[in-house]
Amino acid sequence: MFKHGGFEINNLKRHILESYYYCDIYDPNHIKNPCLNLISPYNETYFMQQALLEAEKAFSLNEVPVGAVVVCNNQIIGKGHNLTETLNDITAHAEMQAITAAATFLGGKYLKGCTLFVTLEPCPMCAGALYWSQIEKVVFATRDEKRGACRQQPSLFHPSTLVTNGILEAPCSEILKRFFKDKR
Repeated sequence: MFKHGGFEINNLKRHILESYYYCDIYDPNHIKNPCLNLISPYNETYFMQQALLEAEKAFSLNEVPVGAVVVCNNQIIGKGHNLTETLNDITAHAEMQAITAAATFLGGKYLKGCTLFVTLEPCPMCAGALYWSQIEKVVFATRDEKRGACRQQPSLFHPSTLVTNGILEAPCSEILKRFFKDKR
């Protein structure tokens, strides 16, 4: 028997507890790591929820409600929301704010190995900034049918950047519809 927290447990339970307590998620031999069988709370849905929180901040400031976060190794290293009206700056898009914050965090201009989560498809200006940052992946929730960068051919994103969409599309679309409905 083995004592843990005042309770006696058998060897099998001890083995399970030890595998949870002594695992290292940064283990380069992670295939052997028992912790990888656990569900990580840090997935694409979680990070898009964080971007949606940024969009809600923009909404509360009477800005177009778009939010963005940049993630590296499951850590948010940059975040932002639209501030174009507040700063009286047409370039103050959520993506630009998040890119700048992430580059500052990393101490360099390239975001290789990073992922941007944004509630609305980036515009051509933001796609250009993402191109130059050489970001690894862009995940957006809802399409911008009028001004989205994905409508452009050839692609405005860096050739090595993976672009996906659709995560939390409904709530991200809803906040935009609510904002523009209130404006009309």
